[in-house]
Amino acid sequence: MGWLFYTDRRVKTYADEKAEVTRLCTFETDSRKTVLVKASKVGSTWYAAARVTSLDGSPVEDATYVTDEDGSITFGAVFLTRYDDGCWGYKDMEESAGPVESRAPPGLLGLLSELKDPDSYAHAWRQRCRDWAAIPDYQEGDRIRLAAPMTLTDGSTCQIVTATHYRRGRQKRRCYRIEETAGLVRLSKDTLAGSELVSSAKGGSSPVLAEFLAGQES
Repeated sequence: MGWLFYTDRRVKTYADEKAEVTRLCTFETDSRKTVLVKASKVGSTWYAAARVTSLDGSPVEDATYVTDEDGSITFGAVFLTRYDDGCWGYKDMEESAGPVESRAPPGLLGLLSELKDPDSYAHAWRQRCRDWAAIPDYQEGDRIRLAAPMTLTDGSTCQIVTATHYRRGRQKRRCYRIEETAGLVRLSKDTLAGSELVSSAKGGSSPVLAEFLAGQES
């Protein structure tokens, strides 16, 4: 399915977006009813868990999902969203239909029904979401070992870095100091997947943190 934009501009706020996602996940067919269980927005993407029940009370049979004990199934959905000239638009996908965005919170994933095929796209999507959630939120001064050496634009590599920051105007931007060269590099959160904490700024004196604090006092 492609993008659908609301040219009447009735969707303007976070609350408007959530109400629309709720409406889109709430409907009935001749035999089934679907309702939203939970929706979470990460960046510009909405992630939803929607429960399907049979109108006659019989267990829901589905090729993708294992029926839950209460006879229902709960599936994951992804809503890409953006504004174009003030008009809100969305593109929706069920989790088994190939969404690339994979930052659904663990609490939402925990509501979804089990999958019948462990090699399905939905299974891989859920694992990518869990991998994203597992990436640590490192603090100023933490010393980190990347999962594998990373090649930089100048051809050099680095694997041990220390979390620090630089300033651009009034904004403080996260960056990392390369242990081998003391140079600074920006790393995306994806790059930190599989990394490990070598030493914590909380556990002892950190040269980077000390330098930062000294700058604040001067």
